[in-house]
Amino acid sequence: MIDMNRLECVWDAHAQLGEGPMWSVREQALYWVDILGHRLHRFSPRDGRRTWQFEQNISTLAERADGNGLMVTLRHGFARFDPASGELTPLHQVEHDQPGNRFNDGKCDSRGRFWAGTMHFDGKEPTGSLYRYTQEHGHVQVDSGYVVTNGPAWSGDGRTMYHNDSVNGRVYAFDFDPDTGEAGNKRLFLQFGPEDGSPDGMTTDAEGGLWIAHWGASRITRHDPQGKVLQTIALPCSQITSCAFGGPDLKTLYITSAAVGLSPEQLAKEPQAGGLFAIGLDVAGVPPHPFRG
Repeated sequence: MIDMNRLECVWDAHAQLGEGPMWSVREQALYWVDILGHRLHRFSPRDGRRTWQFEQNISTLAERADGNGLMVTLRHGFARFDPASGELTPLHQVEHDQPGNRFNDGKCDSRGRFWAGTMHFDGKEPTGSLYRYTQEHGHVQVDSGYVVTNGPAWSGDGRTMYHNDSVNGRVYAFDFDPDTGEAGNKRLFLQFGPEDGSPDGMTTDAEGGLWIAHWGASRITRHDPQGKVLQTIALPCSQITSCAFGGPDLKTLYITSAAVGLSPEQLAKEPQAGGLFAIGLDVAGVPPHPFRG
């Protein structure tokens, strides 16, 4: 049973499109982004808040294993960012033939490869793809045909990768080889109904549970490996975008949300839309994997 009295809005940021939460074990701080606001945020329960403003979309991030800042995705490419100096170093660019696309969600697998998906900026055309990136080999297209990509996440044994086709309400599962990074045997894992909203960002816990944010349905759900709903967290705003475990024991679930597209009447009912939420849980997460190139 989840104690909903533990739910707290820890940063009423009014983000247009809050996304990409990533807990830094080294810094004991949560990084997250406002994609449409072009902002990177850092929240530390110990030493407060900080924000960096970018000139373009920034959508997802991972710590670098070499300690040299963060890997990030910008609108059309991968880059390195040093929060200490503010230096941004563009790396590989993708989809030169798709100017109407942008990067959306992603994270690193257990071997430190950076996975990130693209989407049609206006969310209308199936021009998005899922990429696997290393500095040695650049980007490799693994899957395509998405309007909006979200995820990925991996099972506890690392042998299954989950990835979301958000517009069509589908959570896919792939057979995954941690050693090679190959993903295959794509199949439907969950189909969301109209009352469920759209599957957005997600994460897994130390017991193998899959936590999925429901865009448009005001909640996070936890699923077992067969897809059954085990637990639900209700949120005070509708557009829930992603979640990540953090805290010293990795038992705090941080949840991002969005205010974009809400009418004045909706915003009056959802004054914390675009905020960063936190709730203490009885189950622990797993630390995010750093980028190893």
